[in-house]
Amino acid sequence: MKLKELYDFIIQTGIKNDPRGTQEVSLTLKKTKQQYEKLSEKEKKYFDTEKFENPYNDTRILYGTGQEEIKTILVGIDIETPEILLAEMLRSKGKKIDLVLAHHPEGKGYKNFYEVMGMQSEILNKFGVPINIAESIMEPRMKEVARRIMPINHNRAVDAAKILGLPFMCCHTPADNCVATYLQKLLDKKKPRYLSDLIDILLSIKEYDIAAHLGNGPTILIGSPTRKTGKIFVDMTGGTEGSTEMFEKLAIAGVGTIVAMHLSEEHYKNAEKYHINVVIAGHIASDTLGLNLILDSVEKKFGKLEIIEVSGFTRVRH
Repeated sequence: MKLKELYDFIIQTGIKNDPRGTQEVSLTLKKTKQQYEKLSEKEKKYFDTEKFENPYNDTRILYGTGQEEIKTILVGIDIETPEILLAEMLRSKGKKIDLVLAHHPEGKGYKNFYEVMGMQSEILNKFGVPINIAESIMEPRMKEVARRIMPINHNRAVDAAKILGLPFMCCHTPADNCVATYLQKLLDKKKPRYLSDLIDILLSIKEYDIAAHLGNGPTILIGSPTRKTGKIFVDMTGGTEGSTEMFEKLAIAGVGTIVAMHLSEEHYKNAEKYHINVVIAGHIASDTLGLNLILDSVEKKFGKLEIIEVSGFTRVRH
């Protein structure tokens, strides 16, 4: 397969697994085109037209023409300059590497990734938070994240890949969509009664089992093994952590337990304040599961790939 075929397929897989539903994604893409048409010619010059087909700013081909033939991929959760140099060292030893694939965004995939956070409003709405409230609490959080990433040197790893002639791509929200949808469906089906049951279900998944053996398995952050789960919300997509105000709104909407990748101290305090149980499935394990689900779909479509595992990633086929 060509790099552009892989990229397009990953975007479509992300849309297929988007918790908002494909109709909502289609409306978002349509709105983007309408906004573009209203821009001046000067503004259009700098507009990222990939947004017409790709609703995920944090997933991009960072270096490459798109015509490269892809058979061997070096895959990692975080790919920065050290991992790019590792790939080049492997190539110098005769290992063919057609693509370096990161989960966490780099380059232009990182610069505006905060825009993806807008999808959290629709997700909160699906769990009972009125859309006007969801959008109102998300807006200041998105601006906060935008300010935080503004001064970062985004292109360091991309520059290294260019110098070495290594095709480079990042796949963030499509993978996160896959893990969020996969776990939500699984937990809705299994209906764990207690938090201990929820932990057991997570540990039955290989990625979380591996993480547990490394001492970083699923953890009950707020609650106890004997607490009832109530309504479960798998909160694992939408760029990064949302507003701290969401816990009050989710509690009012009847959510009893949140399953997340990670939780900041401020978010922890607010979740505790509103008596919501929190299970941390694990950041790297959840990212790995999301990437594995993406790669499963890719191999089903295009055939088996050779995967080189780095930077916290372990290939597990489901």
